[in-house]
Formats: sequence, C-alpha cells, structure tokens
Amino acid sequence: MPATNMTIPALDGTNRIPAYVARPDADSSRAIIVIPEIFGVNAGIRQKCDDWAAEGYLAIAPDIFWRFAPGVELDPDIEAELNEAFGYFGQYDADDGVKDIEAAIRWLHSQGASKVGCVGFCLGGRLAYMAAARTDVDASVGYYGVMIDQMLNESHAIANPLMLHIPTADHLVDHDAQKRIHDALDPHPKVTLHDYPGLDHGFAATMGNRRNDEGARLADARTRAFFAEHLA
Repeated sequence: MPATNMTIPALDGTNRIPAYVARPDADSSRAIIVIPEIFGVNAGIRQKCDDWAAEGYLAIAPDIFWRFAPGVELDPDIEAELNEAFGYFGQYDADDGVKDIEAAIRWLHSQGASKVGCVGFCLGGRLAYMAAARTDVDASVGYYGVMIDQMLNESHAIANPLMLHIPTADHLVDHDAQKRIHDALDPHPKVTLHDYPGLDHGFAATMGNRRNDEGARLADARTRAFFAEHLA
C-alpha cells in the first residue's frame, strides 16, 4: 500500500498543489479526497488516507493552505499551534478550496477512478458541503463542518449524496446554527444528518485529546457504509 508526497496540477493549469497520496494494493476505480482541518496534512490526516487505501480506495489529501503556508503541519493539542491554525483559517478563501477539490477530482479521474468521494473535517467539512453543491463529486461527507449554516442557500444545488456528522456540543457551531442546518437540510432528499449528543468539535480526530473513541468509531462506520453504497 504505497503512499507518497507529490504534487497535482492546480485548476488554473499554472500551479501545482502539494498532496499526500495513498494507493490501494490493487488498482481501484474508487477514490476518496480527504480534506484536512485547519492543521494541514498532518499525521492524523495522512493516517486517514492510509486507512481509506486499506479499504481499497485511492486516497488523496490536498494541502489546502498551499498558497500561503505550504507544508504546514500543526498539532491542535498545542495552544500555540492551535492559534497559528486559526490565523491560517482567517486568511483562507474557501472558494479556492473548492477549486482545489475540483483539481483533485480531475486528477483522480486521470488515474482511473470512475467514482470519487470526499470527506472533510472542520474547515474540510465545510468544503465537503461546498463541493457537494458546486462540483460533480459523487458523494460527500462532512465532520463538524464550520459555517455551513451561512451557506444553506446553496443547498438546492446538491445533486449527489451528502452526509454530515454534527456533534451537539460543538463549541464552534452553536445550537442555533445546528438548528438552521437541520431545518434546511433534513427535508433534502440527498442529505443525511447524524447528531452526536454531548460530543464536541474534533471528536473524530485520528489521535489526540479531542478524540472520542466511541463517537469516532460510530461516525467512521457510517462514513464507510455511505461510500461503499454511493461509490460502488
């Protein structure tokens, strides 16, 4: 199951996006884009790619901060690095992120993938929602996506399946925001929402203090089943 750091063509055709790629043991027609949190393509994100490759998917994690902080890897359990990450979040243009996801979709198609899904966390969860509304990605999953409640006017454009994991005690997405998400998306035929009572932002992190093992295992099992169904 080889994994490597490489670059893929950006959507504008003039730049290249750094990315971590994990390949399955056998050629696969299914692929997953792992969209990082605000902490870069760190060890936890690389492990998620490796896990998807072990499931038989070609997996890629693009460096979403490549325009201004290429190669950054941060640890959310270290306060200084957490604050650094929030600084990058403040600089980040999510519209650029969707372009990078589209670039990853095109690259994965060029590698023989006929079905492509994306799964994102935190900022990546927001990008997974935006990708569902703005790209032809075949299926999307967002974990504790931030600011989705401010983009619900785009939900009409969601044409392929989307699943969102919502921890009810998310200190970055308050109860009012969660209610707006439910009110707008519960009726949507392509959207599935799962609440995780009492859990906080970051509960499905691969490692570290934020992880809630029981909640993470439940959410990840739902995500695996979702992709198995919609990327078949």
